[in-house]
Amino acid sequence: MKRRVVVTGLGAVTPIGNNVEAFWDGIKAGKVGIGPITKFDTTEYKVKLAAEVKGFVAKEHMDFKAAKRMELFSQYAVAAAKEACADAGLEMEKEDPYRVGVIVGSGIGSLSTVEKEYQKILEKGPSRVNPLMVPLMISNMATGNVSIHTGAKGKCTSVVTACASGTHSIGDAFRAIQYGDADVMFAGGSESCVCPTGIAGFTALTALTTAEDPLRASIPFDKERSGFVLGEGAGIVVLEELEHAKARGAKIYAEVAGYGCTADAFHITSPSEDGSGAAKAMQLAMEEAGVLPEEVDYINAHGTSTHHNDLFETRAILTALGDAAGGVKVNSTKSMIGHLLGAAGAVEFITCVKSVEEGFIHQTAGTTEADEACTLDYVIGAPVHQEVRCAMSNSLGFGGHNATLLIRKFSESKR
Repeated sequence: MKRRVVVTGLGAVTPIGNNVEAFWDGIKAGKVGIGPITKFDTTEYKVKLAAEVKGFVAKEHMDFKAAKRMELFSQYAVAAAKEACADAGLEMEKEDPYRVGVIVGSGIGSLSTVEKEYQKILEKGPSRVNPLMVPLMISNMATGNVSIHTGAKGKCTSVVTACASGTHSIGDAFRAIQYGDADVMFAGGSESCVCPTGIAGFTALTALTTAEDPLRASIPFDKERSGFVLGEGAGIVVLEELEHAKARGAKIYAEVAGYGCTADAFHITSPSEDGSGAAKAMQLAMEEAGVLPEEVDYINAHGTSTHHNDLFETRAILTALGDAAGGVKVNSTKSMIGHLLGAAGAVEFITCVKSVEEGFIHQTAGTTEADEACTLDYVIGAPVHQEVRCAMSNSLGFGGHNATLLIRKFSESKR
């Protein structure tokens, strides 16, 4: 028998707010966190915009010396995890630390460290490289640092599936609790690669938009979409076995009821053209949850604002939900915060949890007219206030990775 899993804590660092309350207030206000890149001189770059985190001060969230041993993606993860822990009311001294685990994904780790240290090699020689270069750089360090700062000693892994990393991390944490590997898991994703190499690399791939109007840059499903906006931040949640949560009187936000993951086996950057891989992930999540397509109220789409993703994801939703697809609300949080890569799915999962809690589905900001081939209800122009009993969050990653999480409003019975 699989154990039931609920969400009891939320934490976030995003381009529109450095905690969940500020982030969600920004979402409800339709705030767009995209603007001119401030982290380096973009004179020689075609891309001028990004969705940067603003006003984050590491020493406000952790010891100053500890922060110096972390790059931004790890700092964001620790800050979000500490917020999620406090939100969950989790007191680690009362827990068996070996029953509390961590899975935090990062698609890239720290490109900034690679840039800085390689420049030292060129200018001063290899002996001048920072002794901490490797632990600053490698992508599993978000997980490692969250474990260190929370005291969680259980299952501790890191998922790297590009833009699906955060969703896979939450899904794998969900599985760990279902099958008894842990009672509590910190799970999510973190990323920070708004830097010359990150922008140049994605620009060369023709993945980023060169638009210069922040309000018309990330416009998922719009007929004028031209690429995604690179973002940064972190989303960490506390997942918990239901009886464990009830025993300590924890607040339950929602239940995680289904998880599907597949591979396209098609192309290194493009989703399969018929959307079959992503459709199967959604179907698997619904099957596990025992949810029919017509019971899904809302889908937080991967919705990157690239031509291929938005078209092929639309096809995937049509395939997965069939005749019920026209009645589901679909939006993209990336319209406000850009694409957080390995952190995207985790922050979007938090958006789904808050939507279930408050009965609020945000608009796809900036999108004004859907592409004629994108035929779903993308919540254009204004948010929707309605009960959200069942929501799905999709993530699609370079390499053909597809992941879907299904959450529903909690009730004592499974239905």
